[in-house]
Amino acid sequence: MTEIEEKAVDSPLPWVREHIEQYLASDGADVDFPMRENLILLYTRGRKTGQIRRVAVVHYPDGEDLVLIASKGGAPEHPIWYLNLRDDPRVWVRQKSEFFPAVASDLEGEEYQTMWKRVTDWNPGFQEYQDNTERRLPLVRLRRVEEHD
Repeated sequence: MTEIEEKAVDSPLPWVREHIEQYLASDGADVDFPMRENLILLYTRGRKTGQIRRVAVVHYPDGEDLVLIASKGGAPEHPIWYLNLRDDPRVWVRQKSEFFPAVASDLEGEEYQTMWKRVTDWNPGFQEYQDNTERRLPLVRLRRVEEHD
């Protein structure tokens, strides 16, 4: 386990904590979640506390990059992990047995539209989430880096 992982504070939501525990115990192979193959652990720095925060999130693969959908189930507000990475785009990712630093960036314009179609073709549930909220669901690209500055 890395220093970042040891410092991490898990989501306060019991079902998310359970997914994190299952993920860590099995390198993501045995998580009680329907899309477990696309589940990762995302580590962000809390924008208010500065603490490392850990949450389980679904990603859509895009070549070497990972694309996250900040849906929060179609809630009217953005997920906390998204607000954190918007303030500090330097994040860390646990994908199966691999742990690596990455940099987050919002998709915009044509890139957003193209990726949104790919994501909703892959999982139409995200379009249902979008239909149930007035905010535009952000798509976030995670690009692996060697290390953070």
